[in-house]
Order: sequence, then C-alpha cells, then structure tokens
Amino acid sequence: MDERRRLIRVRTRHNKPAFKRRGLHRKVKLADVWRRPRGLQSKQRRQFRAKGVLPRPGYGSPAAVRGMHPSGYEEVRVFSPADLAGLNPEFQAVRIGGSVGNRKRGEIQTRALELGLKVLNAKDLTRAAPEPAEVEEEEEEVNEDE
Repeated sequence: MDERRRLIRVRTRHNKPAFKRRGLHRKVKLADVWRRPRGLQSKQRRQFRAKGVLPRPGYGSPAAVRGMHPSGYEEVRVFSPADLAGLNPEFQAVRIGGSVGNRKRGEIQTRALELGLKVLNAKDLTRAAPEPAEVEEEEEEVNEDE
C-alpha cells in the first residue's frame, strides 16, 4: 500500500502540461477537450514551442495507479445496495451514480457504512423531508391548542 501511495504522489507531482485545444480561446462553443490539430499549416501540429505541446506517451501516470482516485482507492460506481456485495473495503471505494434518488442513496450509504466501505460522494441526508408520523403529531398538537 505504501508503494501505491508513493506512486499517487508522483502522479500528482508530475509536471504535466495542460493540453489545450487549438483555437479554444477564440470560440465560446468549443469544448475544453483535447482534439488533435489536423490542419496542414497548423503551428501546433508542427510542434512550434509556443503553440502548446501534444500528448505523448511519456506524460502518462504509472500503470499501477492509473485511473485510481487520489485517496488511493479504486472507484466502483454503484446504483443499488445489491451492487455493494463482494467489494473489498481495503482497495475499493464507492461512488454512487448521479441518477440515484435520495431514498436509495440513503440505503446505499448506510449499507456501505456497515460494510466499512468509503463513499466518495456521500451526501448529508438528515435534512430530508420529515416522516409521515412526525407530520401527523404536529397536526395533533395544533388541534389540541384550538
């Protein structure tokens, strides 16, 4: 585990340039995602120094930690509490899918806590809507005052 942590630190310290898309500053509609310059007279394609570097194999992170979360865990996307079965809490962490609602998210979070798994995008669900029993008690108190 110590070797993996060291490699993650190396990956974050690695002086990787920001690979910018050619013409990104000119048009608002261009997304900030890498596209290879293909123009015949493109200065970036011809690798003029001031025009930005192209991605090359030497800029990659170490293979042992490639795609790993900065905390050192391997991310596993989860959409239901049943997906938590068979996960290893030492090496894997849970990221709950974006399309999961609050009720199921709460179930997943409590089950992950029982299994000792780390949830990378946990939400504080204590501010959720009150239970129906609590609402009925409040209505009864109002009726007694009248």
